Amino acid sequence: MGFGNPSTSNNIFSINPPARGSFPLDHDGDCTQPMKVYLDCLKKNKNNNGACRELSKSYLKCRMNNGLMDNDNFDNLGFTGVKDADAKSGDNKAERLV
Repeated sequence: MGFGNPSTSNNIFSINPPARGSFPLDHDGDCTQPMKVYLDCLKKNKNNNGACRELSKSYLKCRMNNGLMDNDNFDNLGFTGVKDADAKSGDNKAERLV
């Protein structure tokens, strides 16, 4: 006779994975810079994410490019009509590394 939980032989637990797969931590810091820029934007805009959507998209793009997130169409992620932050500023990662 067990105390606490009743017998688990009749209980069946079903575990469902997340709808869009896993979202692993960025242990190597591959996307730390885009994340910091996005968070700074949120602070400056009193957490109004509408003003920072291009930066949010840039952060998610970095995660996709570094295998930290499954690739997906940005329209499916709610970024319909949102330009890339890199395209808007006219620079790209290759130019920043030079």
